[in-house]
Parts: sequence; structure tokens; C-alpha cells
Amino acid sequence: MKSKIHDSKITQQHIEAHNERHFAKHKKRLDFLTSEVIVEWEILQKLMDFQVAIPSWALGTGGTRFGRFPGGGEPRSLEEKIEDVGLLHALNRTSGAISLHIPWDIPEDGQAIQELAASHGLKFDAVNSNTFQDQQNQALSYKFGSLQHVDKAVRQQAIEHNIEVIKHGVALGSEAITVWLSDGSCFPGQLNFRSAFQNTLDSLREIYAALPLNWKMFIEYKAFEPNFYSMTVGDWGQSLLYANKLGDKAFTLVDLGHHLPNANIEQIVALLLMEGKLGGFHFNDSKYGDDDLTVGSIRPYQLFLIFNELVEGMNARGMNHSTDLGWMIDASHNVKDPLEDLLQSVEAIQIAYAQALLVDRKTLNEAQLENDTVRCQEILQAAYRTDVRALVAEAKLASGGGADAAWICFGKWKLGRN
Repeated sequence: MKSKIHDSKITQQHIEAHNERHFAKHKKRLDFLTSEVIVEWEILQKLMDFQVAIPSWALGTGGTRFGRFPGGGEPRSLEEKIEDVGLLHALNRTSGAISLHIPWDIPEDGQAIQELAASHGLKFDAVNSNTFQDQQNQALSYKFGSLQHVDKAVRQQAIEHNIEVIKHGVALGSEAITVWLSDGSCFPGQLNFRSAFQNTLDSLREIYAALPLNWKMFIEYKAFEPNFYSMTVGDWGQSLLYANKLGDKAFTLVDLGHHLPNANIEQIVALLLMEGKLGGFHFNDSKYGDDDLTVGSIRPYQLFLIFNELVEGMNARGMNHSTDLGWMIDASHNVKDPLEDLLQSVEAIQIAYAQALLVDRKTLNEAQLENDTVRCQEILQAAYRTDVRALVAEAKLASGGGADAAWICFGKWKLGRN
């Protein structure tokens, strides 16, 4: 795919021409769906409003600790990354935000970068700090932790970095910071668990105090890696503890790959929503651990079940589906073209969301109250087995995107870069 780089840039005329050629096929599929399932306008509007932020770090070829296999056309600057996300959004009309990782993508001129993003119809979602690796010319090392470190000077360095990230976010119009820590221990006895927790809490409190009034702090957790004996924010319970102790602007962020095998993520989501402490998502998929694979490529039914709980929980709290939670992708691509992979991921998210919107909640609730296990299963699986691709395509068409965004991009339209 990467060898087929064209100088051509996709335009609205290209998209409309594609849609016109494939409209008859699309209408046939949509007519079949609507003949079988009642689809109210509200559902289509929710799909049109739904936006998934693209992370700036996912636009280049990823890799593993064993190696990286780069391809042509990778973005070389923040400006080119914005151009890439602009292309994705032009195709699917659902990638209308970009999430930056600092210091990987430090904007030299916040206003100019914000204006460039706006010209592509993009805004900036949560900014992400980085204390999981040492940076060039960094005075002190994070080898033994950052916000948890036994040395107050190291903790202060990490605190100041997070506050700097907030300042960059303010300049870009962002309204949230995601804090993920690799802090933990490799061996029993290496650190005092209670001291590590307290040091981290004290550090987070200083960062929290620097938040603007309208900002949120997302506290991300991970069960393992790079530390394998303990992680200082190792699960949703620890993240929730921090969020509750910090205040109303602190929330838990769920990364689908950051759990132990077979964790019931949908139950975690339901309880965090119930407590009003679910802040957002990093979407990906996994077979073994934090594989960072294409969303929906391994466990599509689990993705649907997660969205089922999200829709039910957000409706119960009267939340706006598109704005009250942070929807972001966090994936790495070693053998795929990143743009194509991201299109696939957004499509999978839209499909799972659309299926969850079709669940007959009144009937499901009645079956649950009657302990009718078989009926409950059938109601959920009826929605999951519904082919909603035509509905997702209709939402794209109504928003000015391509009915089949992935088809347009596959090997045909690439950003020409030498």
C-alpha cells in the first residue's frame, strides 16, 4: 500500500463522485436494513454527531521493541499530522479532533496550529503528558518513577512537565489532560506501596490545582508494563481512588488494552458511569495484552457490549453522547498503513455504537426484571447481529463524507510526500 503514493489530494468532488457511483448499492442496503429494523432519525443524528479523536502519535508507522518498519509518506511534523487527520475527517466526518502527546508534538505557535486545524474542520481533544521516558536534556531520570518517585526533585520535574502540557493545551483550545504513568516496581520490596500511592496523589494534586476551571483530568490506568510486579495506577479502582480524592474535575480514563486477560470491561464502564467518574476512552483491541490492534479486529462482540453499557449508562444520567465523554483512539501500527488502520478503527467504533443504539432497552429491562436469561441474550444478540454498515454509511453521507470511507482510501488516495 505504501508504495502507491499519489500526488493527488482528495477533494469534496472526489468524495461526491464516489458516492454517486455507489449510491444505488448503498440505497439497496439501506432499504433492506430499514425494512427489517425501525431506525428513528434520532439514531442517525447521534451517529452524525459522534466524533472520535485521532492521536497524533498514531499517524506514523508503529513498531515493537524488536524493530520498526517505516513506510513512505509518514508525517514529518505536527502540521503534516494535522493534514493527515484532516484527510481522515474529510472521508468519514467522524474524526473531527486530534489528541496531542507532549513533548512529541509541541506546537511552536499555538494560535497558528489551532487555525490550521480549524481549516480542516478539526479541534483539539485531550493533551497527553509523557513522564514514562526520559527526554533530551532532561535533568533527572524517570527510571524509578515520576510522580511516585522517592526523590521530591524528580516528582517536581514531572509535575512541572504536566503543568506545561496544560499550558500548551490551553493555547490549542483543549479542555482536558490525560495522565498515564508507567510508575511502579519490577520486584517485590522495591518500593513501599502506600508511600508510592501517597507521593503520586500529592503530585496529582499539584497538577489538578493548575487546571483551568473548565478542564478535566483523565487518570489512565494499566495493569502491567513497563513494570510487571506493580503499577502505581494499576486498575480502575486505583484510578477511581485518585479521581475521588482529587475532586470533581478528575475522572478515570479506560484504555481497552490496559486490563488483565478476560477482564469484564463492560462492567467496569457501567460502574464508573454510575459513579459519575468515567472520563473517556482509548479505543484499541488485543489478543493477549496491550496489543494496540485495530479496534474491533479481535473482540467485536465485547466492543458492542461496552457500547451497550455506555448507551444505557449515559441515557440514565442524561448525558450528551458526543460531548460528555472523551472518545479517543490509542493504537499502534506495525504492518498496516496508519491512515487505513485508523479508518477501520473509527468504522468499527461507529458500528458498535450504532448496534448499541438499536438495542430494545424497554424490552431488555422487562426481561431482566423477569430473570428471563434467554430473552436477555436474544435481545442483545439481535442488535449485535444486525448489519448496520448501511446506517453508518448514511450518517457519513448526510454529513458530507464518503459512504465507504475505507474503500476510497485503500491504496488510492495518499498524501504525496517525498
